[in-house]
Amino acid sequence: VQLQASGGGLVQAGGSLRLSCAASGGTFGTYAWFRQAPGKEREFVAAFRWSGSTKTYAASVKGRFTISRDYANNAAYLQMNSLKPEDTAVYYCAADSRSWILSNMGNENAYEYWGQGTLVTVSS
Repeated sequence: VQLQASGGGLVQAGGSLRLSCAASGGTFGTYAWFRQAPGKEREFVAAFRWSGSTKTYAASVKGRFTISRDYANNAAYLQMNSLKPEDTAVYYCAADSRSWILSNMGNENAYEYWGQGTLVTVSS
């Protein structure tokens, strides 16, 4: 099982980026994005169940970020708009074979598989 995250880069405040997470070697019930800023602990960003419409977002990104899926390519995406300097972090995609309930989707211990991370830098 492998998760490959990509799409990070340097962008000015107010700009947009789209992160991709390509999955191979397995089928997953729940996908998520987490991020870790310099000197801080890793935090939840967004998650969804592969089947159905259940999605959840951290309060800090709600309304600016959108998580989506591509069934044909077994991939997940994170569209990030109106980026702020405080969004600067290494972003990780994560997946688990189980379809987690909403209350557990933000728990990083719920995810067995992790991508390598992609750096997003937002300049002011």
